[in-house]
Amino acid sequence: MRKNKVDIITLGCSKNLVDSEQLMRQFVANGYAVEHDPHKINGEIVVVNTCGFIGDAQEESINMILDLGEAKKKGKIGKLFVMGCLSERFLKDLENELPEVDHFYGKFNWKELLNDLGKSYHRELASDRVLTTPRHYAYLKIAEGCNRTCSYCAIPISTGHYQSVPMEDIEREVRLLVEQGVKEFQVIAQDLTYYGLDLYKRYALPELIERISDIPGVEWIRLHYGYPSHFPYDLLRVMRERDNVCKYMDIALQHISDPMLAKMRRNITKEETYALIRRMREEVPGIHLRTTLMVGHPGETEQDFEELVAFVKDVRFERMGAFAYSHEEGTYSFKHYTDDIDPDVKQDRLDYLMRIQEGISADINASKIGKEFKVIIDREEDDFYVGRTEFDSPEVDPEILITKEKVLTPGQFYNVQIEDAQAFDLYGKVL
Repeated sequence: MRKNKVDIITLGCSKNLVDSEQLMRQFVANGYAVEHDPHKINGEIVVVNTCGFIGDAQEESINMILDLGEAKKKGKIGKLFVMGCLSERFLKDLENELPEVDHFYGKFNWKELLNDLGKSYHRELASDRVLTTPRHYAYLKIAEGCNRTCSYCAIPISTGHYQSVPMEDIEREVRLLVEQGVKEFQVIAQDLTYYGLDLYKRYALPELIERISDIPGVEWIRLHYGYPSHFPYDLLRVMRERDNVCKYMDIALQHISDPMLAKMRRNITKEETYALIRRMREEVPGIHLRTTLMVGHPGETEQDFEELVAFVKDVRFERMGAFAYSHEEGTYSFKHYTDDIDPDVKQDRLDYLMRIQEGISADINASKIGKEFKVIIDREEDDFYVGRTEFDSPEVDPEILITKEKVLTPGQFYNVQIEDAQAFDLYGKVL
């Protein structure tokens, strides 16, 4: 066990990662050495930032806590703290079942951890972070919470009502990050498109993105987690007109059949969904759409699933993920529906959908052979430099593997010609 060392372990989404980075900055300000997701967990203090989205994520969090509890008993680590969505949602149960944890904190009260250690929370550093990403990109969280009432989703239980971060605070954070060398911003929230309604009584995301775009040094802005209902269409104008706003939209659609959209409480129809996609592609030529779809929601029939398959084949999303429904305590589905789809059927539907998407992704990537793209280099590996285009978000989208014919610098942009392609990777050379 290393004295004066804090190990922070982040599970779940990039929104959790931002919280961890802010906590790390506070520990540094209090004189600690801090490591994130270290190869060797041996800190005097270990903090696990948990995810509570679906059963698999909850299980991963619990297993991590149990493993660390054993390490604590053996004297390999010191104090063990747990924060984040899982402990926000199941606080009392966790306190009763996991006595090896010194203290649990929720999604928003993690600042108390410092006080409980006898340390100070530095309010003047509230916007500061220790970046865990490569120094040229960062995640930018513009809101907390969610006001949607989707049947299957437990996130509002953990995060509460939607709270937009004021534009001035976001601009201040962006300028600070640019000074540290950040060029690329992944703008995130549980629901980007709702931004501003609580603070400004209007959909303010287009204005916010314009204001971020105006800040010198911001090279790329990429948008994650839009909601299809009441989409702020002026955002498409901003994307079309601003060179540093990536032609990329991550918008979870979940399903396409009208019966399923109604059961899921998505407040949108099949016809409206198709119209939204058509308008996006018409107003922003070349836009790459990432979506997430769900299979196995209560009541999903074979006909519903066949509609979903036809939708995927018809729309041909540039990026797509999918997951199987999880019956989560506290959700509308849990209270009103029976989890009536056999787990094997869920998995079969999921596998089939993803096989279709793999073929679509391979075709789309193959269409890029011979074309030239602006690419940012993320890292150097043994045989390749690894980079991304404006259409590729870190960790979830295809990467470009670039031959080592020239010396390249991570964090810099280069013009790259695509020479070969697979379903989830591209190969290129610097021009």
